[in-house]
Amino acid sequence: MSVRIVLADDQPLVRSGLRVLMADHPDLEVVGEAATGEEAVRQVRETGPDVVVMDIRMPGMDGIEATRRITAGHASTRVLILTTFDEDDHVYGALRAGASGFAVKDMALDDILAAIRVVAAGDALIAPSVTRRLIADFVERRTAAPERSGRLLEGITEREREVLTLVGRGRSNTEIAQDLFITVATTKSHVSRLLSKLGARDRVQLVIAAYEAGLVTPWN
Repeated sequence: MSVRIVLADDQPLVRSGLRVLMADHPDLEVVGEAATGEEAVRQVRETGPDVVVMDIRMPGMDGIEATRRITAGHASTRVLILTTFDEDDHVYGALRAGASGFAVKDMALDDILAAIRVVAAGDALIAPSVTRRLIADFVERRTAAPERSGRLLEGITEREREVLTLVGRGRSNTEIAQDLFITVATTKSHVSRLLSKLGARDRVQLVIAAYEAGLVTPWN
């Protein structure tokens, strides 16, 4: 069964390039295109895609607001941000709005396609070499107030705190299990409870929560 995709980017060349390249992959199907945030929201409503590949800087409604509306109204649709890392100061906001991950436009095509598949499978795209740098940068600028940091961890057990810290460092479930000498199944249970307790959509938002709570910093 193919992954159904909407491409949202105000640059026709980007959309057409991705569409042509995806045509060589039978497990990926482009079902719609959008040049604005409004069009992206409408395409999601009309086509019900698995993944929206979303640019942030678009005329009218930007990708952040479009992401917020899509994730709020279409629980089964995931958003993958496709951005230019060094230029875009709004990726953090998009992740907070419910995006399940991001890819950088100068990444290799195979990596972008892999990111789409990861997000479509229901996982969040956590690439420590890029995601940690990104989130650390934005959280450093928007350090949570002490009282907010405390509220974030209310009801979290000591073990869940340890798991959240490791998630924030980009560790996989297998790596967390090894670090804490627990089973992968137990790790998954802790992650599921953290998602529920923190009201997080996916693993990306757990990473953000770990930074905002001060469990992870750019230096550890």
